Amino acid sequence: MHQARVAVGTVELHLPDVDSLKGKRHILKGLKEKVRQRFEVSVAEVNHQDTWQRATLAVACVSPDSRHANEVVSKALDFIEASVDGHVIDVQIEIL
Repeated sequence: MHQARVAVGTVELHLPDVDSLKGKRHILKGLKEKVRQRFEVSVAEVNHQDTWQRATLAVACVSPDSRHANEVVSKALDFIEASVDGHVIDVQIEIL
């Protein structure tokens, strides 16, 4: 039996043009939906929920192959970086 591998990536964002939590939620909701549809991964906001201009998103992929899981998460994080109107503060990927 093969053991499943999980790749988890986080991206911390600075969103300088956001002026309310409602505005931030609107931006992140659309972004998370696009990432889920395009990459078939789980996406959630995991930090800075009460801060207007900062957000940390986590992306997770489960696969029997750790290399494949890592590749999918890396591409999803690259997509987030290219799609967001803001600055990337930090990106991390971990294989579990």
